Amino acid sequence: MRIGELAERSGVSRDTIRFYERNGLVISKPSQSGTNNYREYPDDNLIRLNFFAKAREAGMSIADMRDIIEAMDGRCDAAIAKDVITSKIAELKARGEQIQSVIAFLERGLSDG
Repeated sequence: MRIGELAERSGVSRDTIRFYERNGLVISKPSQSGTNNYREYPDDNLIRLNFFAKAREAGMSIADMRDIIEAMDGRCDAAIAKDVITSKIAELKARGEQIQSVIAFLERGLSDG
């Protein structure tokens, strides 16, 4: 699919898709038609863009997402990939526990008031 269709189907702007592509997070290839400079984006980019939206909401950086995508795509050693993903899972779980602690504190404040 071309970038316009990818943007429409994913709900992500063309500029954001191009940004992700420049950072190695989204993959495209030249169109089969030799008469233009269009690029074709495989369907699996929809899954990636959905993940990126959720990851950004969770506070993950572009560098974090790049590490995870490289690990998942097999662009690095399998042991390193496993360590990257395991580390990110642990970090997100710890952040979740911190958030739960803050929520509990605020809820106690509401019930005391």
